[in-house]
Amino acid sequence: MYAPERQQEILRLARDGGRVDVVSLAEEFQVTAETIRRDLKALDRAGLVRRVHGGAIPAGRLDFEPDLAERESTAADEKDRIAKAALAELPMQGTVILDAGTTVARLAGIIPLEAELTVVTHSLPIAARLADHPGMQLHIVGGRVRHRTRAAVDAWALRAYGEIRADVVFVAANGFSAGHGLTTPDLAEAAVKRAAMTAARRVVLLADSAKHGQEHFARFGALSDVDLLITDTGLSPEDATAMERGGMEVVRA
Repeated sequence: MYAPERQQEILRLARDGGRVDVVSLAEEFQVTAETIRRDLKALDRAGLVRRVHGGAIPAGRLDFEPDLAERESTAADEKDRIAKAALAELPMQGTVILDAGTTVARLAGIIPLEAELTVVTHSLPIAARLADHPGMQLHIVGGRVRHRTRAAVDAWALRAYGEIRADVVFVAANGFSAGHGLTTPDLAEAAVKRAAMTAARRVVLLADSAKHGQEHFARFGALSDVDLLITDTGLSPEDATAMERGGMEVVRA
């Protein structure tokens, strides 16, 4: 099968199923994953699909949002490296906000036992992970819980973040780009992320490189709102420089 024929079939599968993934496509067409990535890149450039973590969705599906289990298994090694690098940004003592996100959850899982921190989070998985930490004062922000992300949203959450001031927030995003800033599929989650960022003196974005260039429905910040981006080496030095032009420092772990 020639590349144009394969790409046409990939586009059909994406439109029929709402999503395609690299591994399954490579098996179906008996080609390498890198070949499929080139196909998806060509389709993306043509405006026919939009690349997402591990695959692609039909163009126009800016509201697509993978479930929690899928996001936890995506780019696991990169997320672990990012989380380890983020440890250097934790204060010895002080107040930290942890946004809902799988990379932020990995950071929560490796906070040293000797750390003496006040931690605020609207993420149920992160709160459960930290509930038994001996040196931590844990505060859970309430609200309506979104099943897909297990995060509290809406008025209660917004009110809580409006009443505190933290040293640093570790925030997650489904997409980030020089042109469109920080985005996520859901408006309610975007509002809480924005409130959490406003509530902290320092904003640290934890995002793997696959999210670079991704654009989703709800925008919750500009690059200039972020003090530091911690990502992986999949983000090229050129793209890192473009991010820094937006006003943030970049660490590639």
